[in-house]
Amino acid sequence: MRSLFWTGKLSLPILLLVNANNLLAWLIGNSGNKPAMKERVKLGYIGCAVKAVCGDISHYMLTQAEENSKVAGYNLNRIRFCQLDAESLPFDDNSFDVVLTGMSFGLFPNQEKAVYEMFRVLRPGGLISLGAHGPEHYWEAIDTTIRALNKRHVLGYRFEFWPRTEKQILYLMRNAGFKNVYANRFIWRNLFRTPAEACDFFASVSSNWWYAKIPESRRLLEYQKAKKFFESREIRQVTDDVIIGYGMKPE
Repeated sequence: MRSLFWTGKLSLPILLLVNANNLLAWLIGNSGNKPAMKERVKLGYIGCAVKAVCGDISHYMLTQAEENSKVAGYNLNRIRFCQLDAESLPFDDNSFDVVLTGMSFGLFPNQEKAVYEMFRVLRPGGLISLGAHGPEHYWEAIDTTIRALNKRHVLGYRFEFWPRTEKQILYLMRNAGFKNVYANRFIWRNLFRTPAEACDFFASVSSNWWYAKIPESRRLLEYQKAKKFFESREIRQVTDDVIIGYGMKPE
């Protein structure tokens, strides 16, 4: 990927050329044409961003992402939608300038292997942005729902949701070989008008991750039980807790 920034020092002839060109632009009026300058900057970035790959293990989610990209007006010639396993990426070593995850990291069964794969496909000097759920993420809704569910549907079942701390995220990245790692944590509280709305929100954004062990014929009943439990405990707040880890693959 071509870079728009250069951090070296300008030689005297180049510096004179730049200043002379700026003076010429001022004399002929181009320096005041701000819309044209913005358009050139925009086109420059479009030319720089050669290609992006959007990956997910779910074909359904990929079709939704592609449809959303069309609605947003993105150039789909520059985006490839690829069904994949984050723990075994179908790409060559040193293939990408940037690798990032949204909030899917907590769903990976082998998070350490997934981070190693991100490291492998990054080129030297490439950047990682790793998004994960923090310890408080949805804790009110999860605690309430687990209490409400019939325990035979969840006992002995490994939940997909695995929150991580900043310390754990930094360890995973360092252990994979990333340098200059750091993390930011963001917490905010979603307050709903009623407990029923809080329950509906949680059900919609969490995909009801316990459904894998609940028979389809029982799902509506278990959901209704959960909603009543939200109401009896007056749960109107659902906390978001997000950790973003950053790092670089050594040159």
